[in-house]
Amino acid sequence: MVYSVAASTLTLAASMGCDTSPAEGAEPGRLPSDVLVTGTDEEMLVLEVTEANKVVVRLPRAEVGQGVTTAVAMMIAEELDARLVDVDIPLADARAKGNQFTGGSSSVRSLYGPARELAATARARLVTAAARRWHLPARSLRTRDTKVIAPDGRSATFGSLTASAARIQRPDVPTKPKPASKHRVIGRPTTRIDARDIVTGKAKYAGDLTVAGAKPTVVARPPTLGGKVLWFDERAARTMPGVHAVVEVAGGVAVVADSFHHAFKARDALRIRWSPGPLVSLSDAAIRSRLRAAVPRLGDPPGGSTQTEGEFEFAFVGHAPMEVLTAIADVRAHRAEIWFSSQTPMDARESIASAVGLPTSKVKVHVVRGGGSFGRRLNHDAAIEAALVSKAAGLPVKLMWSRADDIRHGRMRPASHHRIRASHARGRVVAFTHAMASVSEAYEAVGAVSRAAFAAASGPLPSDNGLYNFGRVTGDSGSVELAMPLGAWRSVDSGTVRTAEEIIVDEVARSLGKDPVAFRRTTLRNKAVKAVLDKVATAGDWGRALPEGHGQGVAVHEEYGSCVACLVEIDVTDAKAPRVTKVVMAADVGTAVNPRGLEAQLMGTAIDGISTVLQAGLHIDRGAVRESSYADFHYARQRHAPLRFEAHIMPSRREPGGAGELGVPAAAGAVANAYARATGSKPRRFPLNF
Repeated sequence: MVYSVAASTLTLAASMGCDTSPAEGAEPGRLPSDVLVTGTDEEMLVLEVTEANKVVVRLPRAEVGQGVTTAVAMMIAEELDARLVDVDIPLADARAKGNQFTGGSSSVRSLYGPARELAATARARLVTAAARRWHLPARSLRTRDTKVIAPDGRSATFGSLTASAARIQRPDVPTKPKPASKHRVIGRPTTRIDARDIVTGKAKYAGDLTVAGAKPTVVARPPTLGGKVLWFDERAARTMPGVHAVVEVAGGVAVVADSFHHAFKARDALRIRWSPGPLVSLSDAAIRSRLRAAVPRLGDPPGGSTQTEGEFEFAFVGHAPMEVLTAIADVRAHRAEIWFSSQTPMDARESIASAVGLPTSKVKVHVVRGGGSFGRRLNHDAAIEAALVSKAAGLPVKLMWSRADDIRHGRMRPASHHRIRASHARGRVVAFTHAMASVSEAYEAVGAVSRAAFAAASGPLPSDNGLYNFGRVTGDSGSVELAMPLGAWRSVDSGTVRTAEEIIVDEVARSLGKDPVAFRRTTLRNKAVKAVLDKVATAGDWGRALPEGHGQGVAVHEEYGSCVACLVEIDVTDAKAPRVTKVVMAADVGTAVNPRGLEAQLMGTAIDGISTVLQAGLHIDRGAVRESSYADFHYARQRHAPLRFEAHIMPSRREPGGAGELGVPAAAGAVANAYARATGSKPRRFPLNF
């Protein structure tokens, strides 16, 4: 349902699947002004055509580099016949109700219907306004380039029609979105609408914002996870130039100064005595041992079957987005205002209000674009900390977590241990069981995302039940509770679960004397998954002769209403520096709104797979994270990227499925399988260099 909003310009609102309904007795097709609490966009997706001929949609999602603003702009431009440059997609502030959750590869899926319906309705009203102005039949008019055009060549910009279109209740032309066969924007590879701003520095992140009086702030943090301040001496720091305040917070001691240079210098001058964190007696070996013991027993295999088994270990992994966590906070006695990048701004608003002792209605959260996330910005640790420092110091602050802060004290993908058994008889798998255990949080850390939001991000544990015809499929899970800051990391459970399962699938094929691609083709349930597998096998020249020390690997994954396959070639002639040389991916995500954006997403997942399988993980040494920067948290760099990358987008007219996280499990599985074939080994611990 699309509603009119009382305004001097054409302003329309569409529900995004929330429990929204018009007030009792309201005129159908029109939303009473008191239903939209802020007058325009509370709980709704709202489109406004301005007199300056701009189409503005304030987006209730986060832009963290995934290109959602471009995808939504394309949907709007498609249905309005507007120029893409005339569509603005600013990010909405935190709201009191509705859905502002960015995660679970859900943004395009959830916005595709409402955005197109909104724009199609706006177009119908603009055409009707022009028809009545010119006294022409509405059906004789057409739209192009943010204008309405008459048969005789007359034209009127949308902006010149917006006031009269706002008064139209029943348009004279249909308001249904176009069929896919008439799409000219959706499905066309498109450069991001913010690309030039990003590369020229015009795009503003939290660290770029200037808020009156906001002082740079950093925090001295404990050497171990969960360590506490026992005592500190601030006298030396207080006398240093540019220092305004020294404030103790839950995570350590904050220094507020005139510049980050002054703040870091003063932070280093603090004398602090720390109590050790609760994990001080634990290191990697002990954690792995606990995880192994927590994996549920697999049970007895079917009689007369042969077993292919494997146990797999996955290390902790940090998110490490390129832009470090930064938040600006201005907390006063009766109100608070916060600026930061958030995937869960409504949760953040409530958490900040609770932390500083204000009603939620008195807290305003501005959502800023983020320089990467991968799940990290589901949590709002930095924003809560900034708000508490601002309240204690009595002035606005711009708080920044250093790279070391976030790697050593930020969120991370939990370590896990997997035990898998495939039972086969008479040339086929008759039973498949996967039991696992992962580390879970034993406490609610500051800035934790709500359990409901995390559940939405993680979803159920993936299973082979819907992917392969493997007879009786079972699974179970256990956990080890540790006081650690964990979080949803791109693809959540699938990145480890599917990776381990795809390795076993390869090993089953080998034990049955079958080619891994051919074996998958005979056991995959879904034709779409077979199609993407066939595509990468053909495009990647599966089975071609390779030199000694080189190998190919494949893997597939299905989730979010989409599926993907990945083929990898690897060079392991230098055993200490394996190099992925080629990646070919194929994805079926239904309608790919922006194929170029999807290709970029798949490329990113390939880098994630290369990183987490070959070299990137976090060690725990006596309750502390060993790594502290990109120098020792070995995420893939340019020299580790494949020399050749191909992405094939399967044609489809289905509505969009999810894509942002889809490729990680297939990429990781393919890298592991390529390594196994090149070396003749059975990889079991990831990353391989641990």
